[in-house]
Amino acid sequence: MCLKVASSWGAEHTEKILDILKENNIKTTFFLTGFWIEKYPDMVKKIVAEGHELGNHTWTHPHLNTLDKQAITHELERVHAALTDLWGGKEPTLFRPPFGEYSNKVIEAADGLGYLTIQWSVDSLDWKDLSAEAIAKRVNDGVHPGAIVLFHNNGRYTADSLPRIIAYTKENGYKIVPISQLLHKKDFYIDSSDGAQRLKR
Repeated sequence: MCLKVASSWGAEHTEKILDILKENNIKTTFFLTGFWIEKYPDMVKKIVAEGHELGNHTWTHPHLNTLDKQAITHELERVHAALTDLWGGKEPTLFRPPFGEYSNKVIEAADGLGYLTIQWSVDSLDWKDLSAEAIAKRVNDGVHPGAIVLFHNNGRYTADSLPRIIAYTKENGYKIVPISQLLHKKDFYIDSSDGAQRLKR
């Protein structure tokens, strides 16, 4: 399973999240927007220094279905350049659409830049300011083999929920890894009904 962290607004809780992940020797995936990268470049560098994976979350966090393919491509290219620079020349290959909104047009634009479009299977709803206990219960009740769990780095109680979630996953035989380690690398297609990878038969 993977803890997928979206970074769009604020960073006051990010340091605590990184500390908890480091204490538990966990690497995961952070999807970053361009305006967050611009505002918190040192935090991006710390995420990289601690060995986490970076993904593209567009520059301005727009509703991509309202844009044409050229505008979608521009959103992704700007973040790609910024992340590649801060990641020491390593290029991101994962893209998470804002709001989870996507279409064939969005996926095709991302694919044209070499990106795999990522969704999630468990939403922590941490952005609703649920308590740490409620977040942990929601995630722990929903995890499954291959789960991708959505969190937000600036959720008020996200960091406080992580120790319970990490303990539960360890007790139940799960390993938390970056998203790239979960993905099918060949002979797959993206199911437009739910955004999931499916193996071709």
